[in-house]
Amino acid sequence: MPAAPTPERPRNPAVVIPARLASSRLPRKALLPLAGQPMVVHVARAALKAALGPVILAVDGGEMAQALSTPLAELEREGMGAVQLVLTDPALPSGSDRVAAALALVDPEKRHDVVVNVQGDLPLVRPEHIQAGLEALLVGGQAMDIGTLAAPIHHQAEAEAPSVVKVACALGPGRNSARALYFSRAVVPGGHGPLWHHVGLYAWRRPALERFVALPPSTLEKRESLEQLRALEAGMTVGCAAIDEAPWGVDTPDDLVRARLLLEGAGEEEGVL
Repeated sequence: MPAAPTPERPRNPAVVIPARLASSRLPRKALLPLAGQPMVVHVARAALKAALGPVILAVDGGEMAQALSTPLAELEREGMGAVQLVLTDPALPSGSDRVAAALALVDPEKRHDVVVNVQGDLPLVRPEHIQAGLEALLVGGQAMDIGTLAAPIHHQAEAEAPSVVKVACALGPGRNSARALYFSRAVVPGGHGPLWHHVGLYAWRRPALERFVALPPSTLEKRESLEQLRALEAGMTVGCAAIDEAPWGVDTPDDLVRARLLLEGAGEEEGVL
């Protein structure tokens, strides 16, 4: 009996950070200052430190590109590496669409077989989180179409908050990766056991991303307002890697205040990034 083929590991990944000015709940949040730098620059710094491949910042217009050119140049002068700025259509409906568009512009030959989508509103994301997203593309020796992250939920209020997306997956002691079976704003799964907070960082195999953005929004996606359900409804496989704690995301003014306290209070020298 022939041996089963070895699951394909990423050969040449890239990292794309989608960012736009017209965010609905907190306008212009990608450019809001945190510890002396625009929010999205903190994300770019972490992506460079992850050292997975080229880092691309996909923005929605020339105003954002102009505002970010100087702080990104400062990162390069620090020896962090270069971040490529790419202009994408402001009308694109989602970050996933912006990632796909940016990658098509910079890599039409499809040399990059995997792209890690790091949201521009995660200023506390760590390099190891970005690396873990890539590792989630293999679960139990099986290749996944998409890799993402999950962190344990410790408090009932967090479990019940619709703003905290839960993922049903069999993570637990001795099992640091598992296949995602469902995502919801409700508490899933039922019964006794750990609950997992989904962190919206995605590692996409290139064909899966291209297929995903070509699909129309799905029934459950529209019902839960969760884009990742489109992938599950289309039969794509999603792997989850466990991380200790979800990085703080910024969606509201209160989130921004907390992120500033965390970044400015601890400082990057003490390990915030």
